[in-house]
Amino acid sequence: MTLMLTPFRRIGGHRGRARNGTRCIHRAFLFVSCLIVAAPSLSADAETDTAEMQRRLNQEVMQKPFSVEDQARIDAHVKEAMKKNLGPVKTPPSYWRLGYTCDSIRHYGWQPYSDCYYHYRYYGRYW
Repeated sequence: MTLMLTPFRRIGGHRGRARNGTRCIHRAFLFVSCLIVAAPSLSADAETDTAEMQRRLNQEVMQKPFSVEDQARIDAHVKEAMKKNLGPVKTPPSYWRLGYTCDSIRHYGWQPYSDCYYHYRYYGRYW
């Protein structure tokens, strides 16, 4: 059997594969072209949606009252612990970094915040 080498013949295949390969390239080009055409309209919708979500989130945050009674409760806890002569937590939390203050860890919850606050009131310094 002789092997004929022509520009259209591939080893182990037939002529249809070359056409399928170009068809795949054309489909990919068409898909990318559609994405390029549709992208500006999609991003405009996304920007308006993002702006609307941000506006609603800001509105929700501003509607929540500032909780002063929690700070008053921490002050009462600190005074009570100082009366009982209880020492504060001596080791800082794992997320504590040099230069932090108690307000820096407030978003971790009231327990680490109150520990920090008591440590600061007891020793006069941060961890």
